[in-house]
Amino acid sequence: MTEFTLRSNLDAMYTVFLARVRILSRYRGWFLMDIILPIFLAAMPILLGRAVAGTSMEGNFLKNVGTANYVAYMVIGANLFMVVSNSLWHFGFWLRNEMQMGTLESLYLAPVNKIIILGGVAMYTTLRSLISFFLAFTLGCFIFRVNPFQGDIGIAFLFLLVGLIPVYGLSFLYGSLVLKLKEAEALINIGQWVIGFLMGIFFPVTVFPRILRFIAEIFPPTWMNNGVRSALLGLNYFLGEWYLDLAVLWAFCIIMPLAGYYVFISIEKSIKKNEGVGKF
Repeated sequence: MTEFTLRSNLDAMYTVFLARVRILSRYRGWFLMDIILPIFLAAMPILLGRAVAGTSMEGNFLKNVGTANYVAYMVIGANLFMVVSNSLWHFGFWLRNEMQMGTLESLYLAPVNKIIILGGVAMYTTLRSLISFFLAFTLGCFIFRVNPFQGDIGIAFLFLLVGLIPVYGLSFLYGSLVLKLKEAEALINIGQWVIGFLMGIFFPVTVFPRILRFIAEIFPPTWMNNGVRSALLGLNYFLGEWYLDLAVLWAFCIIMPLAGYYVFISIEKSIKKNEGVGKF
């Protein structure tokens, strides 16, 4: 009888992580796109603002948002949007590719808990997202001539790290839809713009009507986005203090992974009773 230990589980998780890294090393253009896309995404509102408002852009932004540094505001929002979007994208496409290749059911037959396999995918996505975020943010600040090392970097980094945990809870929810609908690309193409809107990647969510703002504030990436911006640009936190906003994120760290995994397992069991999880 096979005995599972912490060491064997960690080895299995590392194996899944290493397999994803090796695939990325063969397709380096994917990682290059992770760096380039948020810069182009931020460039559109920045250049539009300069073309329309000109030199008054900074003053108007300070009056309406709370900071004159609209360039850094847009760059931060675009990069965090890509972090969240890529987390869903990488998880969903890994799941869909395994289904298409007929290897998902084989993974389920491996003598290891599937949460270990999913943990290896999440570990790969975390490392890739963090590296691409820092490279894209630094490069974007260099291109648009803003100082990337401003504000309280430690608190901003803390919001980023803690905010990734509930994002992977959302990944489980997204993965359950991929299992059910046998589709990944269309779902992420629709979902990522809903995500960007609720996060407020180019504007503060305080401008939303009351009902829409409530929806945005029960969406974990909104707190991560606002926390990073507030720490770096001196904006107001939702609850007035950084540790109160961070406490809300910690609550999401418990709620979202448990809820996401429960939904994922429930849909998975339902599918196993019918067509099976490996069906193309």
